Amino acid sequence: MSLTAGERIDVVNIGLMLVACAVAMVIPFELFLFSYAILGPLHYLTEISWLHDKKYYTKGKYDAVVLLVIGLLVTLTNFSKYLELEFPQHFAGYLTYIAFLGSIVFVFVKNNFARIAGLLLIIVTSQLSEHFWLFFLVFLPTLIHVYIFTMLFMLYGALKSKSKMGVLSVVVLLLCPVLLYTVFPNTTFFGPSSYGITAYDLFRGVNRFSLSHFMNVPEQPSEQSWNEIIFHSQAGILLMRFIAFAYTYHYLNWFSKTRVIQWHKVPKARFAVVLAIWLISISLYIYNYSVGLQWLFFLSFLHVLLEFPLNYISVVGIGAYIRDRIFKSQPTPAQLSKK
Repeated sequence: MSLTAGERIDVVNIGLMLVACAVAMVIPFELFLFSYAILGPLHYLTEISWLHDKKYYTKGKYDAVVLLVIGLLVTLTNFSKYLELEFPQHFAGYLTYIAFLGSIVFVFVKNNFARIAGLLLIIVTSQLSEHFWLFFLVFLPTLIHVYIFTMLFMLYGALKSKSKMGVLSVVVLLLCPVLLYTVFPNTTFFGPSSYGITAYDLFRGVNRFSLSHFMNVPEQPSEQSWNEIIFHSQAGILLMRFIAFAYTYHYLNWFSKTRVIQWHKVPKARFAVVLAIWLISISLYIYNYSVGLQWLFFLSFLHVLLEFPLNYISVVGIGAYIRDRIFKSQPTPAQLSKK
């Protein structure tokens, strides 16, 4: 049976998932650090460029500007101690709440009065995010973005193209975490290097909150105790396998679908700027991983915000497909009256 071009890409993606799984089982920390530093910056830059050409999938001309301003404010909160600025507690969570719910308005509301009213209501209620700060500050920009939203994007594309191989790739994506937690669960293989532990320090929050909230790891009395669990315990290694896999495949999925998405078809000058910033970013990561993270924080967070409208379109598209399948399979009143 001959495969279409789209199906061949889906087969490649299944292979990439399995490769990412295999490497994540052996060297999860180093795989994550490599993917985040090398693949991550190119992904941010090319996706933002692609979304720009797609008008960010929003209805308003300046919707992306709102998300851009929110990204700048979140970046300021991240560097507040260096800039000697003070912000309310969980202020970045308020901003992410506004961007996340505001994107619903950007995508689905055309009337200007309704758009302004909707955004004002979201801003007024933004303090509700304080009760869900873990979701908005820790999980939404990280694991939900790289795993859940990637899966939804893949499923929407598979349903839209009616690709059975695409649906299979989504199934494999769902099964990969099961493999990572069940295959050789008692073997840590190569522990993280001293460089890996130092470089990963700024990411520890995701591991810590994931371990305590989803893997029943009790709160620890000291940072050293948390380090032992995150970097050397069975629970810590198993979780890191998933994190490394999710991030690595998130990037690989984007690049594997270049011909489908066609993010590379941009003006040569813009592409040259993208490549230049990417090379500078890699150089900074090589020089000092912490410096690279600080240099790219704005772009990494901005691409998450700018992708929110597309995430909603994927969810609605999946819902519409399911709705059509359910109601098309049922006879209409007119058809029943003919019987």
